[in-house]
Amino acid sequence: MPRSLLRRATVTAVCAGLLWTAVPAHAGTDRPVRPRPVPQSLWADRATEAYRALQTHLYEGTDQHGLYLEHTPRQASDPAHSFLWPFREAAAAAVDMQELPRTGPGYRADAAERFDTFELYHSGGERPGYQSYLPAPLGSGGDIYYDDNAVVALSQLDQYESTGDRTFLRRAEDVIPVVTRAWDGDTAKACPGGMDWVDSPNNNVRATNVTSLSAQLAARLYEHTHKRAYLEKAEQWYGWVASCMRKAPGLYVNDRNDDGSTNETLWIYNSGAMIGTATALYRGTGKAAWLTKAVTDADASLAYWTQGTRLHDQPAVFNAFYFKDLLDLDAVRPNSAYRQTMSGYADSTYRTNRDASDGLFRFQPSNGGDYDPQAPAATLNQSAMVQIFATLARGDRHGHGPK
Repeated sequence: MPRSLLRRATVTAVCAGLLWTAVPAHAGTDRPVRPRPVPQSLWADRATEAYRALQTHLYEGTDQHGLYLEHTPRQASDPAHSFLWPFREAAAAAVDMQELPRTGPGYRADAAERFDTFELYHSGGERPGYQSYLPAPLGSGGDIYYDDNAVVALSQLDQYESTGDRTFLRRAEDVIPVVTRAWDGDTAKACPGGMDWVDSPNNNVRATNVTSLSAQLAARLYEHTHKRAYLEKAEQWYGWVASCMRKAPGLYVNDRNDDGSTNETLWIYNSGAMIGTATALYRGTGKAAWLTKAVTDADASLAYWTQGTRLHDQPAVFNAFYFKDLLDLDAVRPNSAYRQTMSGYADSTYRTNRDASDGLFRFQPSNGGDYDPQAPAATLNQSAMVQIFATLARGDRHGHGPK
């Protein structure tokens, strides 16, 4: 994930074609806002606007290998091109754009280019994987963060499901050995198991996000391949998070240090990954117990994250993860509250965080919260809003899984 988002976070209703928004409260008020209908066509328009702004202001062009900037305007601390995670979000945005009703086919070439560019971040050798920054000759390289690799593979699965091209299924399968080596088998540690955050001998963090996102990857691969090894990994990895990191139904603390301490920070996408994993395991196995786990986590987490300004204050990209996981569950166990919450957040954020002069979204340094006119716009955040709008524009319940 972007190092600025988790530095030990370390430092750290569809009715007649309309979606009803229940706009969440923003900072300074808990007063509910009366829901209002938003046509699905308007979500498509907003997705198109946000994507156009992304491509105009942050995309570097084919002469720069199809890469993106980290921010616009470029900040003094920015590298020449974006880190891997923001690029992944731009790729996910293109996948969602190619699924838009009517206009989607026009974005297929963009999505295809993104997945070619992904490979510029990949390194081989004895410990292969996608590096956090471009290796030579385009950059100086970076560490292999296991959460980065899990989300790249999840996007490869999305592209496989969208296109039927088995190249992307094979690439996602190739990531399983990468994240598998993150598993900590030291039985002497408190709550043995869990996955290291980064491929480094200095790592001392076993992270919820790595373990739950990897579980989601394995569960979705099991759906497509029916290879029992993927099912076993998904169950093992999900089980560690459920037994060692669960604070309350639907809420999971951020990480566990090798000294036995835990970082109690709650991030919404950790809730989402566990919902998404359980949903995929239900689809793959047909076992009702997995659906029960998904629904329990979804309903409890939704009750928590919609209190006050919690949803508004989370990083936009983490909300994008969560909403997609809720709609994944909605496809097999409908609950209008999931889509209504997503719609409310999307409409509110469009109205409060978008700069009308350039179509770019600006947030606090946390990548969430109130509009900051002095903040640079980020590939990470712009791509997240594209994904949210494009997903709402589809309107139909659509889950992952074999097609």
